[in-house]
Amino acid sequence: MLNLALVIGSTRPQRFADVPAQWIAAGAAARDDFTLDTLDLRDQNLPLFEEPVPPSWTQGVYSHPAAEAWRHKVGKYDGFIVTAAEYNHGPTAVLKNALDSATFEWRRKPVAFVGYGGVGGARAIEQLRGIAVELHMAPIRAEVNVGMEPFLGVLQQGKTLDDYPHLAAARATLFDEIAWWGNALKAARAA
Repeated sequence: MLNLALVIGSTRPQRFADVPAQWIAAGAAARDDFTLDTLDLRDQNLPLFEEPVPPSWTQGVYSHPAAEAWRHKVGKYDGFIVTAAEYNHGPTAVLKNALDSATFEWRRKPVAFVGYGGVGGARAIEQLRGIAVELHMAPIRAEVNVGMEPFLGVLQQGKTLDDYPHLAAARATLFDEIAWWGNALKAARAA
């Protein structure tokens, strides 16, 4: 069975990220092909990237204890689902920093994105895909985009993400795809 992590990519006090994170975790609980742990960036205490040399020069070892703990935590997972808020057409700084705070532990593992914001986080996800490729990850095509209508529906009208069938369908596809890619890449890493 795959061991996946849900990375909550925002640390703002009044963040929306908890809504899609809880919704993803609830949907994942019904699956029998993977487990899903939550890694909340609020709890990681990662410093801004401050390594004296690129971690690729140190076999991926980080000088800061929090970054070193983070990379070991990340290393035990077979793949990742990431919530991606969109700020100024890009991902949050804390999420980019978390990606930079591990090196080899991301490699050859799938990553999927659950975006929200003006256009469902699509512009942030587009940038995150390029970052993921540079980290030797396999960003999958399937994604969930919580656009403005469901975003406001949750915040202002008491709706849930389950009230939007297109989001539930996108979540199911994301789960199917990350499970397929996760198993394929796990087998390939083992070989």
